[in-house]
Amino acid sequence: MQDIHQQNKAVIARLSAALYDLDAQALPSIFREIFSPDCAIHFTHPFEDLTGPDALHEVVYRPLIAAVPDLERRDFIIMAGPSESDSNWVGCGGHYVGVFEHPWLDIPPTYHPIAMRYHEFYRMEAGRVVEVQALWDIPQVMMQARAWPLSPSLGVEWMAPSPAPQNGLLSGPRDAAVSDASQQLVVDMLGGLQKHAEGGPEAMNLPAYWHPKMTWYGPAGIGTNRRISGFRNWHQIPFLKAMPNRGMNPDAPHYFFAEGLFVAITAWPGMRCTISADGWLGIAPGDQAITMRSLDFWRCENGLIRENWVLVDLLHVYDQIGIDLFSRMREFTVDRQARKPAL
Repeated sequence: MQDIHQQNKAVIARLSAALYDLDAQALPSIFREIFSPDCAIHFTHPFEDLTGPDALHEVVYRPLIAAVPDLERRDFIIMAGPSESDSNWVGCGGHYVGVFEHPWLDIPPTYHPIAMRYHEFYRMEAGRVVEVQALWDIPQVMMQARAWPLSPSLGVEWMAPSPAPQNGLLSGPRDAAVSDASQQLVVDMLGGLQKHAEGGPEAMNLPAYWHPKMTWYGPAGIGTNRRISGFRNWHQIPFLKAMPNRGMNPDAPHYFFAEGLFVAITAWPGMRCTISADGWLGIAPGDQAITMRSLDFWRCENGLIRENWVLVDLLHVYDQIGIDLFSRMREFTVDRQARKPAL
């Protein structure tokens, strides 16, 4: 007999299948079966908050499918588990791929295959989705379209890979003991990160939690970093320099859940900080108070964290400090806004 988490993953598997072998005509009815009528949907900027499956289809998916008619969803992580609040979650990570044939969000089409990473978390009740928290890496599409008008990434920009052992599509019964140990490792690591304010980098004790060959797969705009030295140089130092007071947002519930060697955390938004110094994303410091939406997956191996997939809603960060990134992008690509390919 399947446990509740296997059952929940089976529901989301129907969604994944519908978006893999895309049948655009059937998609609205499938959404209505999977999502509750009043499902709370929290999505990447500029989509923001929506309610119900019809809004999810019309506002989010239908325009994307119009731009990428052969849209294909490719999951590389599917995991599920209970949070400490006894809510049950399914977490999915992967890429949407297809040929970018028509403008989307005013991003000029490339007429070539593109990839956009997603992290999508679903809260489940009675076999249906009642809440969605989802980040799509829209800046990744902008970069592939040569339409990223801001500072270059410090890390490497690429198509973030699936877990190294190719074990991210979890299907068997959930092992509570292994899952709890993995989650505790991540919780302890995050607690160590908070000690930076007390004693600097040494106080965080990163080698106690991270594998020597760890890889941190950040969002487009930050990029990927490898080994603790790469993580420190290309992400953590600029981040902490600019926002030394960064911390968890006390106004948003945080949901940790784990399955086997994989751990996930979601909150909307999860962090609160102030941009009080220079060094992060080329943003001029002005004591701007912001919140940050971040959805994370970690993979543990032999008692250490070896891989971490992170998406941050950078578009929302820029929006909070008064930068309309889409307006800047339209100015940056004005010569391509109405261009048509030669037949």
